[in-house]
Amino acid sequence: MLKIRLPDGSVREVAPGTTPADIAAAIGPGLAKAAIAAKVDGELRDLGRPLESDADLALVTARDEADALELARHDFAHVLAEAVQRLFPATQITFGPATDDGFYYDFAPKERPFTEEDLPAIEEEMRRIIAADKPLRREVWAREDLIARWKAAGETFKAEWAAELPEGEEISVYWSGGDWFDMCRGPHLASTGKLDPQAFRLTRVSGAYWRGDQKNAMLSRIYGTGWLNRKQLEAHLTRLEEAARRDHRKLGQEMDLFHLQQEAHGSVFWHPKGYMVWRELEAYMRRAIDGAGYREVKTPQIMDARQWEQSGHWGKYRENMFVIPDEVPNVEDEGPVISGEADWMALKPMNCPAHVLIFKQGIKSYRDLPLRIYENGCCHRNEPHGALHGLMRVRQFTQDDAHIFCREDQIVDEVRKFCALADRIYQQLGFEGYSIKLALRPDKRFGSDEMWDQAEAELRDAVAAAGLNTAEYGWEELPGEGAFYAPKLEWHLTDAIGRTWQVGTIQSDRVLPERLDAHYIAEDGEKHRPVMLHRAIFGSYERFIGILIEHYAGKFPLWLAPVQAVVATIVSEADGYALAVVEKLKSAGLRVEADLRNEKINYKVREHSLAKVPNLLVVGKREAEEGKVALRTLGVEGGQSILTLEEVVARLVQEALPPDMRAAG
Repeated sequence: MLKIRLPDGSVREVAPGTTPADIAAAIGPGLAKAAIAAKVDGELRDLGRPLESDADLALVTARDEADALELARHDFAHVLAEAVQRLFPATQITFGPATDDGFYYDFAPKERPFTEEDLPAIEEEMRRIIAADKPLRREVWAREDLIARWKAAGETFKAEWAAELPEGEEISVYWSGGDWFDMCRGPHLASTGKLDPQAFRLTRVSGAYWRGDQKNAMLSRIYGTGWLNRKQLEAHLTRLEEAARRDHRKLGQEMDLFHLQQEAHGSVFWHPKGYMVWRELEAYMRRAIDGAGYREVKTPQIMDARQWEQSGHWGKYRENMFVIPDEVPNVEDEGPVISGEADWMALKPMNCPAHVLIFKQGIKSYRDLPLRIYENGCCHRNEPHGALHGLMRVRQFTQDDAHIFCREDQIVDEVRKFCALADRIYQQLGFEGYSIKLALRPDKRFGSDEMWDQAEAELRDAVAAAGLNTAEYGWEELPGEGAFYAPKLEWHLTDAIGRTWQVGTIQSDRVLPERLDAHYIAEDGEKHRPVMLHRAIFGSYERFIGILIEHYAGKFPLWLAPVQAVVATIVSEADGYALAVVEKLKSAGLRVEADLRNEKINYKVREHSLAKVPNLLVVGKREAEEGKVALRTLGVEGGQSILTLEEVVARLVQEALPPDMRAAG
């Protein structure tokens, strides 16, 4: 008999071959109906998979939402694949995982790529499969038998994948009813009917290379979103609509902030209004880092490949670097442009090696530490074209980057101070909610286990010293997600519609100072290695501005708004007064424009509201005679306020103060 321990501590003795579903039924009909899967010694499994040995068992229900959603999305992906092959029988299937909000599946259609016009018919076929309540049954096949089956069915992609699995390994497949199956680790729900047919939506189609390699066949990827019930789906679709309304690419065009084009893939063309937002953020960050004791530097864009070899980036990161030969190109019409014999150089993908070179200039004493070096450093990373996404994923970007060179005894306090600085900045920029994660050592890394043990412990201690290692701050440790040279703390901001964005980071690095031979003279007169703390708060200006645009839906706080006010006339007789108002506001340091066009005032109000101008100052003949303005504030209900010009100037000047200057005042 097997001994099965339940979460309440009780132990049940059952015969070998008993399933979790059998145990649920023995406990009671309510649990038997509610159970959708099981956790056996912590591993998620099918309800119908027999127990093999003594184990801890927990029955999973829809209340265990994370597990239930992953199961449902996995099942939706399989139902999608079955539906496609029913409608398009010659289509080959490949793979289809669950994602954070749904699922996708990659297909190799025989005749043509799929389009979004195909999605409604596929959705209806999926609902028919769900309504049929087909049992999802697990089988284990020998590797060679499965390869032969795939080849006989013309499934060359599946056969290729199965052939790469270890010889002699048993492979699980899942049958949907008795007429369709797929290779899968599982687990799955007991049947297709356990899915809610109104809780999914197919969303889009895109191209995807087989196994992510551009040299391989192009496949059709169908995306969907899947949930436990219709209410969850509708809430998600509402969030998507709101996200689309806030899309920084759409707002960036409407507000004339920036654009991107093919002539510079992944690089941003900042327009005057967008660059004004950048300049305000840059000035704000400079005040913050100056106050925190950083020294700003500027380092070269291009460095010799030998420097990147020594740092370790050439071996670990070269595929994401732009490399260039150190030679004058051939200017003749014939012959190769580049000889192929020159030494290689690279555009910097990060600033840290250059900052080590600055640290190494001159002898450093223990009294010089901590040394905090800051740079608004422009970097380039060779991201694939398909991965680029507006401001969020670019090839050229500027980091608010700094490196703190410190002694061992200074690490915890320096990280604690950084936590306080980051907290203040995020709060002042309108992000009241964030979480902190500790990304731990990856499998492929530099340095000894002892070094990693120490670095991870120091970051834990610093977060505890800052009082941030609590559930309130979403404290969590992420195994395997550190950089190849250091563990790191990550800051995940929550925006106005509940999305999270990973932005700030601080890493405790002993590897790079060793590889680049950085040292200081310690109190004992000997050379010691500094510890190098890599840190950023925005991450990059480009991405952070994209996040701000979406967080505020383009309605920036007044200090960040590219145009802080527009003075609009009702009649042409007020033009002179309007220009005088503009000059008065400009002389007070405000960013103001005049709208003297011969258009109706309602048209002007609507146009400037769409452009997210925070304040519209309306003037007509009466306002000109009385020295007043009618102030309309974007997003504020209740019409307008009639104020004197002096009152408007005083109000807007105060509201336009950056948050750090307002707090200091």
